[in-house]
Amino acid sequence: MMVDEGRKAVKVLFVDDEVVEFRSLKKKLDTLSEPPVALQYAQSIDDAVTKLGADRVDLILLDNRLLPNADFRETVPKLRGCGYTGPIGVVSMDISDGYFQQFPEYGVDFRIGKDEIDTETLQYIIREYVTYNVPDVWKDDYTS
Repeated sequence: MMVDEGRKAVKVLFVDDEVVEFRSLKKKLDTLSEPPVALQYAQSIDDAVTKLGADRVDLILLDNRLLPNADFRETVPKLRGCGYTGPIGVVSMDISDGYFQQFPEYGVDFRIGKDEIDTETLQYIIREYVTYNVPDVWKDDYTS
């Protein structure tokens, strides 16, 4: 996807130990033109921490289970511990387990099923969680 030089892309870091998941998300997002998204990939929490130290990231989509860590209750504190204050969404095949109810206690902003991620969902997430100058067509019209 070409990013208009006049507009800053929303930088999304996708953290998943399966590169095929990244490729799948990238393919879904190829059709997303608004907002411009620069998708980055990290295969581990250590890799993600390194990327966070090197560049601005607007949003992190984090796989729930990253070996050798158990789940987001171990990985999100590592991301927060390196100083990242932006939104973090935990992505999982199954978000119905009871421990997902604890996500706010660990610094997670939202959770989402892997099967739910598409361009419309990502647009919604960016609108809700990322500071971004949204186009007028996205804004709700409360005057009518």
